[in-house]
Amino acid sequence: MPYDHRNTARRALALALAAAGCCAALAGCAASQASPPSGKAQGTQGAQGTRATQGESGAQSRPPFAPSSAPRPTRSPLPASPASRSLAGRTVVIDPGHNSGNFRHSAEINKKVDIGTVRKECDTTGTSTDGGYTEASFTLDVSHRLRDLLTARGAKVILTHDGDRPWGPCIDERARIGNAAHADAVVSVHGDGSASGNRGFHVILPAKVRAGSADTAKIVAPSRTLGERIVERFARATGTSPANYIGSGTGLDVRDDLGGLNLSTVPKVFVECGNMRDPKDAKLFTSATWRQKTAQGLADGIATYLQG
Repeated sequence: MPYDHRNTARRALALALAAAGCCAALAGCAASQASPPSGKAQGTQGAQGTRATQGESGAQSRPPFAPSSAPRPTRSPLPASPASRSLAGRTVVIDPGHNSGNFRHSAEINKKVDIGTVRKECDTTGTSTDGGYTEASFTLDVSHRLRDLLTARGAKVILTHDGDRPWGPCIDERARIGNAAHADAVVSVHGDGSASGNRGFHVILPAKVRAGSADTAKIVAPSRTLGERIVERFARATGTSPANYIGSGTGLDVRDDLGGLNLSTVPKVFVECGNMRDPKDAKLFTSATWRQKTAQGLADGIATYLQG
């Protein structure tokens, strides 16, 4: 509307009266906030603060003029949801590849053991990065992280060793541990030692073997499913790709010369998490952040497999 010069005096008087009324109202509000009448009013403010933290909006938002330094209300821990215990009743065996003490026990680890198809060395030292970070150190670190993640989901977790023995165990004993536990899944954690330039991870699956004490007929199919789930989730969690030098980009390889697979009677895979001899992959292996992602990818793959 156009400005009305004739009503200037009347408007000035009206504005003065309105201002006086607002001042009185604000004084009353200040007095009310300065002296809360009871703990109930304080509790209501706390509840409103909690709802604001949860992202609720509308009339229950944070009260005006709340100081930024005020402590946020605390909440009692929520009970575990059924999803957080989704692996309850399941048994997972984690096999940390090699052992840091194997370097000092060459005579013991070079003794041959029966793997069904042939006789093979009890164990090996494993590989390492050019900087000296060993495969055995990596596998035990990731296995601990993986154990914690699976235990949090309710699974019973067994390690074939925990760095608490001078060498080994031998490959046949590692298989027996999984068999004796009647494990729902066994995952052997490794790092590859291929040529520089070869990058990425792959999962080794058992071939169909029936020779001597080895008979993998019943575990070939479920082990493949376990391996496929791990490939999917490992790539997603770590941001790395399947190996560019084995498996034709599938991230899967099938072998009949590994005692840990040949002698297993329960679903089992080996996971080569990358190539420790490649400089770019080596940087990942030596990163604690990436090792946690590795454990997360393995845990997610195992859980997806066990949940069908």
